[in-house]
Amino acid sequence: MDALLVEEIPTGQDWQYEPKWDGFRCLVFRDGKNVYLQSKSGQPLTRYFPELVDAFLRLRAKRFVLDGEIAIPVSGKFSFDDLLQRIHPAASRVRKLSLEHPALFIVFDLLAGADGRPLLKMPLSERRELLETFAREHFAEQKSLRLSPATTNFAVAQNWFKQVGADLDGIVAKRVNCDYRSGERTGMEKVKLSRSADCVVGGFRYASNQKVVGSLLLGLYNDAGLLDHVGFCSGLKTDERRKLLAKWFMA
Repeated sequence: MDALLVEEIPTGQDWQYEPKWDGFRCLVFRDGKNVYLQSKSGQPLTRYFPELVDAFLRLRAKRFVLDGEIAIPVSGKFSFDDLLQRIHPAASRVRKLSLEHPALFIVFDLLAGADGRPLLKMPLSERRELLETFAREHFAEQKSLRLSPATTNFAVAQNWFKQVGADLDGIVAKRVNCDYRSGERTGMEKVKLSRSADCVVGGFRYASNQKVVGSLLLGLYNDAGLLDHVGFCSGLKTDERRKLLAKWFMA
């Protein structure tokens, strides 16, 4: 289930608010002795977080599906750089990193219970109650598994948003009466802290396996007059990228 990016936190009695953690979105599937971690884009993450696989296998519940976020605490803060380092082809390197800085899984939704029953059609309010019960029964023995806080109090959500920039990436608002809508953005919204800077578009990269623009390469001029690469922009729609590039090449 995806979130629609909006400029302000929505208000009203229909919303549940949660912190948006700075990590990897992940679905967890367990069926007996099998555990599978899946990224938001559908890619396997299992081999990169062996400590989490071990934690899920130690749970008394033998079947479940969870939705949450993988984060790695380093020196009291979540480190996105350490998360990126886990995506490494060498299993020995992954294992070494997992021992140095073990990952956490912060759970915010329950999609199938311990009995294997799908919960996708249930409203969020009911899924949240079942998730809290699941967490009380199973998470106490595993320090690497945490229940993400949630509230229907707008003032609490506003206070969370003031803390954005450390471990938090923003605020997520979900409709309490909404079922779980895979691949849709109709029942969940997110608000992120917006920062802007004027940059030079110095080039572009093609999207993988496609003959379309994947991202724009951004740069800033240094004191010597040279253009330093400072990042990329991938939040534009394909037609917007094409229009921008057309103006660029015609300039």
